[in-house]
Amino acid sequence: MNVRSSSATITPSDIRADLSPRRRSRDRDVLAKGQLVDVLVIGGGVTGVGVALDAASRGMTVALVERHDLAFGTSRWSSKLVHGGLRYLVTGNAGLAWESAVERAYLMRVIAPHLVHPLTGLVPHMREDSRRDSFLTRLGFGAGDLLALGARTGGLLPRHHQVNAEEAARLAPALDRARLLSGTVSFDGQLEDDARLVVAIARTAAAHGARILTRVGALEVGAGGAVVEDTLEPGRFEIRAKHVINATGVWADTLDPSVTLQPSRGTHVVLRAATLGFPQASMIVPVPGHMGRFVFAIPQPDGLVYCGLTDVVEEARPLPDEPVASAAEIDWILDVISSVLATPVTAADAVGSFAGLRPLVAPDDGGVGATSDISRRHLIRQTGDSLITVTGGKLTTYRRMAQDVVDLISSVPCHTHELPLVGAGNSVIESVPRLQRRFGTEAGRVAAYAEDRPELLEPLAPGIAVLGVEIVHAVRSEGASDLDDILSRRTRLSLVPDDLAAATPRAAEILASIER
Repeated sequence: MNVRSSSATITPSDIRADLSPRRRSRDRDVLAKGQLVDVLVIGGGVTGVGVALDAASRGMTVALVERHDLAFGTSRWSSKLVHGGLRYLVTGNAGLAWESAVERAYLMRVIAPHLVHPLTGLVPHMREDSRRDSFLTRLGFGAGDLLALGARTGGLLPRHHQVNAEEAARLAPALDRARLLSGTVSFDGQLEDDARLVVAIARTAAAHGARILTRVGALEVGAGGAVVEDTLEPGRFEIRAKHVINATGVWADTLDPSVTLQPSRGTHVVLRAATLGFPQASMIVPVPGHMGRFVFAIPQPDGLVYCGLTDVVEEARPLPDEPVASAAEIDWILDVISSVLATPVTAADAVGSFAGLRPLVAPDDGGVGATSDISRRHLIRQTGDSLITVTGGKLTTYRRMAQDVVDLISSVPCHTHELPLVGAGNSVIESVPRLQRRFGTEAGRVAAYAEDRPELLEPLAPGIAVLGVEIVHAVRSEGASDLDDILSRRTRLSLVPDDLAAATPRAAEILASIER
């Protein structure tokens, strides 16, 4: 593999953003010795790291603790979409739809253009569909076009349009041609990977001075900070802070009992792209009897398709750290997708599945309804003098959630809407598309790990897209502390058990060889 790379591509900002083992030890020691910080963030999901970046970029001293790993919870179980908020227009929530469209524009244009790309979507129109439903679908996408135009993504995301059956079948070859009449093509944002976004935000916060500690859980929260326990370098200590931000998502009520949440579980089924004829667009299939609700079949860069939706059922308590998709949910999702296919897909076609919990804020009246009908607006609640809880919301609007939180404790204007994340921009590496997609301007730096070990530019196993250099970078720069961090969140190989089994031996071998 011919790769143009050099260690000279490393910049001072790269170094400042590194979440290396040595940096973790230094940051832990400083905090354990009693340094007072302006802000202590509890929770290393997208909301927590977003708050850490916002506060640090305004000049505040910041510490963030996460009891597991970055993106361990809800933030790695999304549909990998950066939605423009079309669904919220359907439910009459124009304000949230507009907020989503604006935040999508910031992500695609400035914040993370290397991680968020335009995605073509196709709603197939079948012979049995009612004219009313087809008309309402087109009407909704027309409203979405206006949002995109107003939010300044019109140049990135073309307007929706109609295609004939032939073109619809080209985009989604598995559709049933005998019943296919036409299709509506629309455009939205797609993440390279949700966990990669979280890591990029955390590293950008670190570049602005934030101290990021994973494997550190909060035991007690008080007016002057929190008592925490480190499981990596075992021991308990107090982190002194003027303000404590509870950004623990579906677990927020464990630190702030005044918050009432109604968690919902969303499920996705993983298929090989070949099973659906290597689709060129995301299939958007309406859920029967639910206006504005769809099951998506979304092609991924490495030959997979994720089929699912973000609300299936309300999750029972106690909440699991890692929820599991039920057989009934998997069957239901595949039944909806199969309703437009020539050959139905079943659980036997699935190569993996994943489920995540969304921290929906319960209605003010205390009523319990379908979680798909609960607002996605975020909640910010200040308890006492120092504790602020932020929950609810959605991945696309993480930045605005963070801004609203930090506005409560800082008079310095927010500028994260114009602040690129680590890696944002175009890379000089042209022969390793995977590294360009996943690391942006850092692709050369990642490839440079192979200068003395060329075998690190080889895949971990036949048929596996992940390269050895990614393992090295995960440990030296991205805060990964063990093999699970690497396989489950930095590379996502754990989404397909067969791929995980094939790649684990080589990944473990490389991990053991890394100097830390």
